Amino acid sequence: MILVESLSDLRSALAQLPGPVGFVPTMGALHPGHASLMRQARAECRTVVVSIFVNPKQFGPQEDFSRYPRDLAGDSEVCRAEGVDVVFLPQAAEMYPPGFATEVRVGPELTDKLCGHFRPGHFEGVTTVVAKLFNLVRPDRAYFGQKDFQQVRVLTQMVADLAMPLELVRCPIVREADGLALSSRNRYLGSEERASALRLSAALGLLVASARAGEPVQPVLDRARAYLEADPAVRLQYFEVVEERTLEPATTFGPGRVALVAAYVGSTRLIDNALLDPEGPDRALAARAPKETLK
Repeated sequence: MILVESLSDLRSALAQLPGPVGFVPTMGALHPGHASLMRQARAECRTVVVSIFVNPKQFGPQEDFSRYPRDLAGDSEVCRAEGVDVVFLPQAAEMYPPGFATEVRVGPELTDKLCGHFRPGHFEGVTTVVAKLFNLVRPDRAYFGQKDFQQVRVLTQMVADLAMPLELVRCPIVREADGLALSSRNRYLGSEERASALRLSAALGLLVASARAGEPVQPVLDRARAYLEADPAVRLQYFEVVEERTLEPATTFGPGRVALVAAYVGSTRLIDNALLDPEGPDRALAARAPKETLK
C-alpha cells in the first residue's frame, strides 16, 4: 500500500498501476461502512484508491471541523486490511492553494433543501472537492455510501451534467447490530445519547413497515416525527419522504421513494435514511419499528 500526500506523488503512483481504478473518497475516521465501500471497489477494480481529507469547505462556521475525529494510524490499518493500493492524504494547502477561486455548484433544486437548508454552502464544498479529486484520481468508478443519500444524489447530478467519464456507485448503509447507521460521528455519543439515537432507525422502520402495508404517507410521517420528538435528547431537523430523483416530497410509498431524517442527539448531528421499496435493501428495518407507533 502506497501513502502519498502531494498531487505530483499521486499522479506518479497512479501512472504505474493498472485500471480500472476504483475510488473511495473519505474524511477519515474510517469504520466498517467505509470498509464495505473499499471491499466493493476491490471486487470490481484492479486498483483501489482511498482519499482521506477533512474538507474545510463543507463545514459551516459553527460546525465540528476542529474536533472532527482524525486517526491516521487506525485509518491506514483499515485501508491495508481491505487491500487498498493507494491512500491519498493531502493537506488543505495542497487542495486549496493560495489564489484558489473555483467553486462547483449543483443547482438549488437539489442542494437548497433537506441538509442543504440547514447547512448553507455544504454541498458546494462537497462538489468542489469531489470534482477536484475526480480530476486527480481519474477513477473508472467512485463509491459512496447510501447514508449520505442527498450527497450521492447531488454528486450523481454533477457527474452527469459535466459528462465526467466515471460511474458513481451507491452502496447500501451498514448498520450496527442495534440498527444505528455507522457514522464517524457516532463516537461523539455517550451511552444515553446512543440509546436516543436508535430512535432514528426505529422511526425509519415505521416508514418501511407502513410502505409494506400500503398506508398513505402523511399520517405515518406524523407518527414517526412524534415518536422522535418524544425524546427530549432528540432535536429533529427534518423527517421527509421524497422522490429519489428529484428530492421533492412524495405522497405515496413504494419504489423510487426514500425517507430521510436528520436530528441532533445531544450535540451530535446524525442523518439516516431508508429506501421505501417493500422488496428493497432496507426492508429489514421494518422489524425495528416501535410497536406503539404501528396501527
